[in-house]
Amino acid sequence: MTYPNFKFEITHRVQSSRARLGKLYTPHGVVETPAFIFCATKAAIKGATVADMKRENTQIILSNTYHLMLQPGPEIVEKMGGLHGFMGWDGPMLTDSGGYQIFSLGHGSVAEEVKGKRNSQRPKSLLKINEEGATFKSYIDGKRHTLTPERSIQVQRGLGADIILVLDECTPFNVDKAYTERSMHMSHRWAERSLQEFRRGPEGVQALYGITQGGIYPDLRKCSADYVNSLPFFGHAVGGSLGADKAQMEEVVDMAMEPLDPSRPTHLLGIGGVSDVFYGVTHGIDTFDCVHPTRLARHGGALVQPHLLDSKGKEHMNLRNAKYRDDSRPIDDSCGCQTCMTLSRSYLHHLLKAGELLVMHALTVHNVHFMNRLLKAVREAIATDTLDQEKKKWVS
Repeated sequence: MTYPNFKFEITHRVQSSRARLGKLYTPHGVVETPAFIFCATKAAIKGATVADMKRENTQIILSNTYHLMLQPGPEIVEKMGGLHGFMGWDGPMLTDSGGYQIFSLGHGSVAEEVKGKRNSQRPKSLLKINEEGATFKSYIDGKRHTLTPERSIQVQRGLGADIILVLDECTPFNVDKAYTERSMHMSHRWAERSLQEFRRGPEGVQALYGITQGGIYPDLRKCSADYVNSLPFFGHAVGGSLGADKAQMEEVVDMAMEPLDPSRPTHLLGIGGVSDVFYGVTHGIDTFDCVHPTRLARHGGALVQPHLLDSKGKEHMNLRNAKYRDDSRPIDDSCGCQTCMTLSRSYLHHLLKAGELLVMHALTVHNVHFMNRLLKAVREAIATDTLDQEKKKWVS
């Protein structure tokens, strides 16, 4: 199967690792990789406008099939010109398949899992997962829905993102190997059904990514990679359980990446901390997505380089802390974002204490700028084979 209007071109490789530079061509523009994909889950970046995202040199954003299927519905989005017309975003876009929500509704988020927190307190709205698909209750009105592989592709066709994903079950860490293997094979069958449904649509409008599964088990990761490699997907995404902590996550990323076809672009689903980016790119990851930068901003956190922090192991400054009450400096005087050029730490601290909505926007703009600045530095370091030296500037 060919993908007219899409191309992935590897422009440079690092000899000492699997890090590479690339260009991902889509109908709405070219993404220079490695790249960070910001989450506009419900067709909106929380705390920032499309104009903000463009101003901060954002290359690509994503939205979520599950949420948009429920509200406002893919028919409305399609009628409004797809996500690009609906949002006013004219750059590349990706939509996930809804598989992650199947997991989080039943078990808790990937971020919670990687941190070892696997007991979600949210109501479980997942009713069942079987060969047909996933049946759940809408968090909006309680209505019953079934998301099948075919329905996921149909919804994503209506949403109109450039890159779309197959439906999968993202298995949790705390299930045994037998469950993980059964789930993996079911996800493989779902992937074939997703592909068959995708083929019924027009060519050259969207590109389809397959998703590798297998949990924390090397033999299953190899099996899944071989299977996904054998199908005519445009790219890959690394999915499923990534382990109980960051160390195990890195092991799983390594075992998942090693057997994958290196000619295809590869996305790491739901992971995008600063240290994760450096680890991922050295193992061949081309794109990352994570809600962390925007979620952190809503809680008063500003992403900064380690030399601006008092304690090691952190990646952000908590502007709620009292020590910033009379600090006249910007978050980072080397940062070129609008927030750092105009607002002080003292003022941002005041906004947080006063509960003013402006601070969400100000910190979101800073964190978006930070991530784009980080990925640009990563690309420049790959080009000059200085990734290890560059990492020391960003990771404590």
